[in-house]
Amino acid sequence: MARKEVFRGLEEGQVKDMSVEEFLPLLTSRERRTMKRVNQHPAYKKLIDKVRKLKKEGKLDKVIKTQVRDAVILPEWLGLRFGIHNGKEYKQVQITLNAIGKRLGELSHSTYRVLHSGPGVGATRGSKFVPLK
Repeated sequence: MARKEVFRGLEEGQVKDMSVEEFLPLLTSRERRTMKRVNQHPAYKKLIDKVRKLKKEGKLDKVIKTQVRDAVILPEWLGLRFGIHNGKEYKQVQITLNAIGKRLGELSHSTYRVLHSGPGVGATRGSKFVPLK
């Protein structure tokens, strides 16, 4: 039996039909505080307006590029694709039920693990002799 995805006990259809005012009590206090201050963050407000405009025009298959990594993911964004900037490039992310209430930046990591090779041409004499064991 397949496991149903739920957000705080609500199924996808219920969450998608929610207004922002109904959605606020389901968020953590940090995200609620951010949502109350949307008007003070012009880039976030612009992103919300851009998404609503694209949904109204029916262009749901288009990737929405953004650099607003601190934007809280809203239920009306379910199923949309975002290109989230990680400092170098735009990573494409599909918004699912698990991503609602999180920030866009949590879905596109900006730092990665670096694996260095051995010492190079300009290395000092002492650092060239790396013990084998």
